[in-house]
Amino acid sequence: MQRWWHYLTPGPAQLATGLACLGVGMQRGRLPVVGPRTLDRWVAVVVTAGRGWYAAPDGSRRPVAAPAVVWLRPGVPHHYAPDADGWSESFVDFTGPALAGYTELGLLPEEEVVPLLAADRAQRVIARIAGACRRGGPLVDTEAAAAVHELLVELHRQRADLDPRGGTVLEALRRDAFLPLPVAEHARRAGLTVAGLRRAVRAVGETGPKEYLLAVRLSEAKLLLAAGELPVAAVARRVGYEDPAYFTRLFTRRVGVAPSVFREREQRGERPPRGSAGAAAATD
Repeated sequence: MQRWWHYLTPGPAQLATGLACLGVGMQRGRLPVVGPRTLDRWVAVVVTAGRGWYAAPDGSRRPVAAPAVVWLRPGVPHHYAPDADGWSESFVDFTGPALAGYTELGLLPEEEVVPLLAADRAQRVIARIAGACRRGGPLVDTEAAAAVHELLVELHRQRADLDPRGGTVLEALRRDAFLPLPVAEHARRAGLTVAGLRRAVRAVGETGPKEYLLAVRLSEAKLLLAAGELPVAAVARRVGYEDPAYFTRLFTRRVGVAPSVFREREQRGERPPRGSAGAAAATD
């Protein structure tokens, strides 16, 4: 049996950033049974080789087969172990108010045991956290927390239980985002019901098709406004809003300033490079 652990004690400033790493470890072999126990933090246990089991709070057992991640939630009893041949695992403990947003985005799933397509990328991120802990220094807490953000994204990307149509659906939504279409028509074009479209979008880490479309439109509107070549009404039509007043209210509510104010702040005397419109997250 081989084991290596390291714990961190981040201060108030690090916790105020929204996410903090509390520990990292790597172990393999015939490991002891864990629990039953209850923690006050999240833990991602990434199983990279071998098999075992996880016991849910209701006593039911679920098989764990590498590659997989076992999610341990704060306040929820858990109990798990490898089988007699042992397994290889890496784990990261983390906490912070930012996790409420990650839960809403689906990056912290409800399932305790999630199969992965592969664990190599997640393992490299965990190795970076371990390396930062070994080096130490004044930025170790910040470096480890930054890697936890990346780890949550990688573990979501590698989920083997998600609908593979999710990525294709997002491509279709981006393609048609600037057409004045209701969500129901976007669903029809994708060959899905509205509920099916919502599930497919949420499966890839977005909160819903309506919010995703809004974020794409607003990101494109920012580019057009920063370029300074079109009136606000023309920008509204370019991104799918026939009513400029409605666009202005929507933009102001989401961005915090009116389109005209955003344009004044962002103008730099030259046309900015065009980029792909990004996506924000909120409830659908």
